[in-house]
Amino acid sequence: MTDHPSTAPITGGVTPRILALANQKGGVGKTTTAINLGTALAAIGETVLVVDLDPQGNASTGLGIERSRRRLSTYDVLCGEATLRETVQETGVPSLYVAPSTLDLSGLELEIASERDRAFRLRNALKALAEDANGPRFSYVLIDCPPSLSLITVNAMAAAHAILVPLQCEFFALEGLSQLLKTVEQVRGALNPELIIHGIVLTMYDARNNLSDQVMQDVRQFMGDKVYETVIPRNVRVSEAPSYGKPVLLYDLKCAGSQAYLRLASEVIQRERAARAVAA
Repeated sequence: MTDHPSTAPITGGVTPRILALANQKGGVGKTTTAINLGTALAAIGETVLVVDLDPQGNASTGLGIERSRRRLSTYDVLCGEATLRETVQETGVPSLYVAPSTLDLSGLELEIASERDRAFRLRNALKALAEDANGPRFSYVLIDCPPSLSLITVNAMAAAHAILVPLQCEFFALEGLSQLLKTVEQVRGALNPELIIHGIVLTMYDARNNLSDQVMQDVRQFMGDKVYETVIPRNVRVSEAPSYGKPVLLYDLKCAGSQAYLRLASEVIQRERAARAVAA
């Protein structure tokens, strides 16, 4: 993480806000949050791109992109074989797009490890996308990271303005969070000085479980106002929706999970407006 090519901010006619959804632990709700936060942002007027950087490709599947339709993927983008614009596909949600992933991505690290710009492949691709006048202009880019602190995740952090951390309400939540925060500090020091933690969203909260309450209190005490007010409940409809290739907001708009993601989208936008006001 020592090479330091251009760290200039991404520019263009419309500058998208780029949020990387990251947590090295699996099963904490990263992909579910990427799909449903993206859908909720699109539902309230944003134009959103989900960049699937997980070799499992679950965000792509959950947005209805069958594997047979992934002729170009984020693997091709990071290898320099395709542009992001060429890779982006429409979803069944108006104003929501996805750059799909394939299993090829799992071998990427070995292929580009010796390249000087290896940590900046995604940043450069997003910069080119922002400067491309063709096609939709995105106001938000959500990057679904793999469950590891790999070169792929480093690419996401080097490209992002901020990190959004889904955190499951479980016993070892804070331990995993500490490791992630150290990685963010390393990336900030070496690759992306502007990187911040946008917020931590507590997922899979079960009101009947005392442990969920304890974890929520501990995380709020440890991270303060970095923790979103919105908490994503454990919800059967949220779990069912991906098997139908739909975000939960399309599968069951009125369920508790859908309503929570709509609140989270509003909170994300409120934080963005507050940050712009401070910057101004």
